[in-house]
Amino acid sequence: SVNISILIVAVVIFLLVIHHNFLSLSDFLRRELSDPSPLGLQPIDFIPAAPQRLTDESNDKEISVVIAASDERLGGAIAAMNSIYQNTRSNVVFHIVTLNDTVDHLRMWLRSPPLKNMRYRILDFDPRVLEGKVQVDPQKADTFKPLTFARFYLPNLVPHAEKVIYVDDDVIVQDDIVELYNTPLKPGHAAAFSDDCDSTSSKVAVRGAGNQYNYIGFLDYKKETIRKLAMKANTCSFNPGVFVANLTEWKLQNITKQLEKWMALNVVEELYSKTLAGSITTPPMLIVFYKQHSSIDPMWNVRHLGSSAGKRYSPQFVEAAKLLHWNGHFKPWGRTASYAEVWEKWYVPDPAGKFNLIRRHSEAYEAK
Repeated sequence: SVNISILIVAVVIFLLVIHHNFLSLSDFLRRELSDPSPLGLQPIDFIPAAPQRLTDESNDKEISVVIAASDERLGGAIAAMNSIYQNTRSNVVFHIVTLNDTVDHLRMWLRSPPLKNMRYRILDFDPRVLEGKVQVDPQKADTFKPLTFARFYLPNLVPHAEKVIYVDDDVIVQDDIVELYNTPLKPGHAAAFSDDCDSTSSKVAVRGAGNQYNYIGFLDYKKETIRKLAMKANTCSFNPGVFVANLTEWKLQNITKQLEKWMALNVVEELYSKTLAGSITTPPMLIVFYKQHSSIDPMWNVRHLGSSAGKRYSPQFVEAAKLLHWNGHFKPWGRTASYAEVWEKWYVPDPAGKFNLIRRHSEAYEAK
């Protein structure tokens, strides 16, 4: 009986030790999951089960779409996602990058009936990632939009994807996004963009626009650092608001570190042109991808709808466009944008009522 008692005590002690270790491991894992990652990109929502309509084997390939969603422009991101979701039968998963104070509003909106079966992840972006890489004027701190830099960190946002699509929040998609996803990228190219000079948008709408669509419009060629790059000033720029990225190549070339390098150099040397004030995301991309990017079909980024209040395109051209982009000051949720009625077809009313108020009282948003 003594031996049995000793055995029971030993078993109890062993179980207590196991229990203690399990609790310690649980606490450790909780800390690991709650602490911000080195890049401040932390998943805080998970992808719902695939809707029944996506169970067809031909549609099972996951197409990752990254979009930033700031609170003051949340209705734009919602409309963009809705237009993509409703126009495809492919297995699209949205990776929505936002700030922590926007999450509750975003979650509520995503529960709206038209969006309830949409697959998504919400990622919290920590602006501290940009410390030392972006110079913010204290008098204009309210105009600084950290989420515009989310596109620089694509491999961190979607670590397991080989290829992703990035879209701005001021777009509407009118065709199946799988066509854009299937854009062929040349060997060694980490991304495909729509060039400004030879695009459909340029030919139809902005002929003679001048430096605004060349490298000299974004970079200060008086600076020796820029001149040493030997990039021709009249090189056609490209639009980074819609692009397809090969993340395998992106990681191989360490594109994110290259972009961060030019961001940090600009803080010290002010390398960006003053011609296009406020454009702080395009210049580093123009440098890193100089003559090292593929092209997307220009109909997949029909731009400049937000460049003025007037209508630059015919209704027939707008109807034929695969992706409409209101880059510029006149956003489709404002009062003076062209073809706002096209955007409104995909807008899902804000259940919190916040965005409707902003839309009534805002005439112009920051251009991208």
